Amino acid sequence: MKRLEHKSALITGAARGIGRAFAEGYVREGATVAIADVNVERAEATAREIGSAAYAIRMDVTDQASIEAAIAAVEARRGGLDILINNAALFDLAPIVEITRESFDRLFAINVAGTLFTLQAAAKSMIARGRGGKIINMASQAGRRGEALVGVYCATKAAVISLTQSAGLDLIKHRINVNAIAPGVVDGEHWDGVDALFARYEHRPLGEKKRLVGEAVPYGRMGTAEDLVGMAVFLASAESDYVVAQTYNVDGGNWMS
Repeated sequence: MKRLEHKSALITGAARGIGRAFAEGYVREGATVAIADVNVERAEATAREIGSAAYAIRMDVTDQASIEAAIAAVEARRGGLDILINNAALFDLAPIVEITRESFDRLFAINVAGTLFTLQAAAKSMIARGRGGKIINMASQAGRRGEALVGVYCATKAAVISLTQSAGLDLIKHRINVNAIAPGVVDGEHWDGVDALFARYEHRPLGEKKRLVGEAVPYGRMGTAEDLVGMAVFLASAESDYVVAQTYNVDGGNWMS
């Protein structure tokens, strides 16, 4: 039997990258997956490519009505929600003296408030259904420590780790397990933008920062989205029923805790 047979999942920011890899992995394990993304056209294309077990939902995690509508759409289509992955996130960097309120507010709106209020809406749905559930938040190695140029993003991911602990302790009485994954440096199209920002502030040629961070990983390379799928499946499955309020590093050895 597949590990997520007959389970209903919703993954935010799932039209591409890590979220898409999670969706593909969940479908392989028997789940039906809502590809939730603010870019619904791209979400629809991704769902078509994954197959009939995936479907698209437009969802803006900064908009409460959009969050609630997405949860309601899953309930209507699948009879309820078993698994949520809070994957939608935004990255930015700047020296402390150049951080803007606009950047700060945007990152916290998506990475922290978006995680909290999507988690909250999913938990309400799961509690009403009475069958428990699994909620997985996406943290980061950046949430384990500060970085000189990445102050706001690091703070948002530290907040995600803290929210995971608090929500995990509060919701387990409803048999809702809340845990998190903390990736390290994960290769993908987003890294072109990250590399360009580092190039600007560290006065490096394009591509050098990406090469250096990959070489610094004890495993010997940057991670891939697929490297994270096994942990996401484990945390969504019955195998993790006794795992509560934890954040797991999946980072090639970058951080030890």
